[in-house]
Amino acid sequence: MFVLLIIIHELGHFIAAKISGVRVNEFGVGFGPKLFKKKWGETLYSVNLIPLGGFCAMEGEEEESKDDRAFCNKSPLKRLFIVANGAIFNLLLGLVIVAITLIPQTKFASTTVAEFREGATSSQSGLMVGDKILEVEGRKILTTYDLSYAFTGVEDGSLDFVVLRDGKKTDLKDVRFKMSEAQGISYVDFDFYVKGVEKNFFTFVEYTFKTAISQCKVVWFSFIDLITGKYGISAMSGPVGITATIGSIAKENLFNTLPILALITINLGIFNLFPIPALDGGRILFILIELIIRKPAPQKYEGLIHTIGFVLLFGLMILIMAKDILTLIMG
Repeated sequence: MFVLLIIIHELGHFIAAKISGVRVNEFGVGFGPKLFKKKWGETLYSVNLIPLGGFCAMEGEEEESKDDRAFCNKSPLKRLFIVANGAIFNLLLGLVIVAITLIPQTKFASTTVAEFREGATSSQSGLMVGDKILEVEGRKILTTYDLSYAFTGVEDGSLDFVVLRDGKKTDLKDVRFKMSEAQGISYVDFDFYVKGVEKNFFTFVEYTFKTAISQCKVVWFSFIDLITGKYGISAMSGPVGITATIGSIAKENLFNTLPILALITINLGIFNLFPIPALDGGRILFILIELIIRKPAPQKYEGLIHTIGFVLLFGLMILIMAKDILTLIMG
């Protein structure tokens, strides 16, 4: 799955480079010694021993080049298009996977309260049947996916809602829920059911985009919650933790791994657009600065900043991986 996501990402760079007239020296899957290689036209295609990624090596990407078709000699807008297209392809893949996961469904879950479970505390503190939930704690709610995240990490079981009731927006303060906890994270218990939306072509398209947008929002808000301290490193997972989760789900039902795959590829797409050195977003930031000041940053300084960013990200990855391994060992 990881290889697929990386190939799609690098394919986005590759296609954009070809469209923009940039020479691609090599397109590789994996790293290390070459298991298979074939040159078609000007590009060498390779499959390598270590299946932990891939690359699209463009002329003049990391060094100066006098070739007119080198990446470094193209206009800022063309370079921006090439760099951003990897993340765009990941987001498009996420949209396609979301659509596939919705195909078997006969109805889609709305955010309108249909009925309450027995002993529901939310119905005793303001929430009513027929309420369409628009916001929770100031964050917009599109789908139940948004609701699930909004119901995570709540400390005291109390939430503020904005609902649509009888055609009017209504503020609900201190709606109370019972709480649960798993892996050190507190959760609000869903004590109500939501109404179903009949499936047709239009609702299928609507909920495909809504679900994909909700997943984008979850990635964004989870990043904000991490840097603001709502969640610690214990709430993060790297390749080891994610693989363990996917493996346990795949044993039960392989199809159920697709929502996780969609979230991972959307996560990869959005995270790569963050203006962090060593990521595509960091390179995009330098290109945008160049567009503003009409002058490219010295390549040696930009390279140094990206190298420092890579080292820091690699250190974070090792830390998270060690945490995941320890968690698996401890059970």
